Amino acid sequence: MNIQVITVGKLKEKYLVSGIAEYAKRLGAYAKVQFVEVPDEKAPENMSDAEAEAVKQREGTRILSSIRDGVYVVALAIDGEMWTSEQLAARVDELATYGRSQVAFVIGGSLGLSPEVLRRADMRLSFGRMTLPHQLMKLVLVEQIYRAFRINRGEPYHK
Repeated sequence: MNIQVITVGKLKEKYLVSGIAEYAKRLGAYAKVQFVEVPDEKAPENMSDAEAEAVKQREGTRILSSIRDGVYVVALAIDGEMWTSEQLAARVDELATYGRSQVAFVIGGSLGLSPEVLRRADMRLSFGRMTLPHQLMKLVLVEQIYRAFRINRGEPYHK
């Protein structure tokens, strides 16, 4: 399986970089993982709604340019479906079984994802109703993808 993790902005915090690198290394036994960081838009603290939408639009254009045709897209969105780790594992297994081995997980910037990215998504996934920093969400996502492969292989993993 080929997995692409697309995020907005460059990851700077060493502890997050280290954690993501560790799970990426572990995932290498199960799938090919590619990380794509698209530039974030510089935005003032106090934006109008129109300015915020313009920022999301520009970031969305960058995200969409990173997604090839035929890729199954999972957008991380607060209003998405909430699954257990086992349900995510089942979906990953289902995608691989039915020839959808190209999967992109998309994490938006601080303002979220543009409507165009959400329309392109094949599904929306939520890790809960709380807002998390998108850099931290990247670590949580990669860990859950790794956990999904371990579950699907029947390999032990802490609960």
